[in-house]
Amino acid sequence: MKTNSSENTESRWQKTPVANLVRHVQSGNYYARIRVRGKLIWKSLKTDRISVAKLRLGDFHKEERQRAATQAAVARGKMTFGDALEAYRQKLQNDPNFKPKTKEYYEFRIKAMLESWPDLKNKDVSKISRSECESWSIANAKDASSSSHNHTIGILRQVFKIAIEAGARYDNPALAAKRVKEHTKKQIVLPESSQFEKLVEEIRSSGSGFAKPSAELVQFLAYGGFRKTEANHITWADCDFARGKISVKGSPETGLKWRRVGESRIVPMIPEMRQLLEKIKGDKSPAPNAPVMQVFECKKSIATACKKLGIPRFTHHDLRHLFATRCIESGVDIPTVSRWLGHKDGGALAMKVYGHLRDQHSTNMAQKVTFLEEPKTDVAMQPSQKDKPTAEPQKKTTAQAKATYSYPWWASNNAVEVFLGQANEPVQIVPQAKYIEAAKQAMGREVFEQELTEPQALLEEFQERVGIATVEKLKSKIFINQKKTNHLI
Repeated sequence: MKTNSSENTESRWQKTPVANLVRHVQSGNYYARIRVRGKLIWKSLKTDRISVAKLRLGDFHKEERQRAATQAAVARGKMTFGDALEAYRQKLQNDPNFKPKTKEYYEFRIKAMLESWPDLKNKDVSKISRSECESWSIANAKDASSSSHNHTIGILRQVFKIAIEAGARYDNPALAAKRVKEHTKKQIVLPESSQFEKLVEEIRSSGSGFAKPSAELVQFLAYGGFRKTEANHITWADCDFARGKISVKGSPETGLKWRRVGESRIVPMIPEMRQLLEKIKGDKSPAPNAPVMQVFECKKSIATACKKLGIPRFTHHDLRHLFATRCIESGVDIPTVSRWLGHKDGGALAMKVYGHLRDQHSTNMAQKVTFLEEPKTDVAMQPSQKDKPTAEPQKKTTAQAKATYSYPWWASNNAVEVFLGQANEPVQIVPQAKYIEAAKQAMGREVFEQELTEPQALLEEFQERVGIATVEKLKSKIFINQKKTNHLI
């Protein structure tokens, strides 16, 4: 039995000419197999190419040696700031919640921190004082921007936190390093409708070889509210003309901002977006996986056009502000705009960032304000006892609505059933408080009361979150043998 087991194990693995590198026969992937301080460590190198595997093996071996050295230093009761910093770097690189660009930025800030405090890396972490951290903070705040300084302090505190967890010291001296107030962000001046049209036309007629694609990118960003990196990865397969929606997925490697890889969001096709896409597509039949945009940035084209037209320069990301502002001005509620933009806070950030209005719209609204005239009030006649509505018709309406169902979802302990039932039912059967709580549990996020006025939008988002199969399963239970069939989804 032992012989057969040994043979089976060996048959699954193939030796390679490279030490500590083996190949899994069935998958073809390479694995690192190293021994550090008597402990055998295995790790998939996630590649079936030996040239790539050799490079990753060297990095992995170095990381494990450094980690072991750090642990040994702690065991001896001595730990340098560099040891704690290395442990922090390992934790940062292994954290799946940070995107590669974020990790790259943090490494840049670490490098800047070590340059501004030359002897920090080799200092005994237990002997670094609060006064040293405070002195460094005062000097660094003079040379670095406010946001850079604050981010660096955050890193410094996290490194000392690791030292505390390792038992190398009991307090965090970096708490004495004070953050500074960040400067007010620039005032964004967005173009008016006529200015935007002139800008697009100026870019299109500039004579550049990429003039037309650049103008299309400006329109695409403005009509969809996409981030530049999101727009780069939208393909024709993501554009659903039948349902009037665009699926935004982001990079296959990193996904969308603040979301895991594979998650997506839906943005509706406003009329201008549909016209743009139909114009780009024309009579051609582009491949489903072909990107919609032919260029991925047009910074110089925008700057040149703004200069010629004499309007303030703006960036790719400002077009996202423009989309949100136009939506709000058109009467779309902020929680809905927030979902289109990909925010996951129910509208809190959108309320703070996009709650502004353009100058012209603000001026128009100001014309409605008056102080000199008394506001007109309509005198409402008090209804007589005979004309007073009774509660009986409403009770009958509720009773009639309930009578159309075979399954009493309004009495269910399952919040998802209560939400789906009430969202599809025009008559208010469950109390408003219960409906909101059910919506929160079903959506897995905060739900504002004003969102309940647009059940269609909530139901579409719910379907995107749980999938069509789950929705159909719930519908077959809730609406079985129902007399009405006019469901929103």
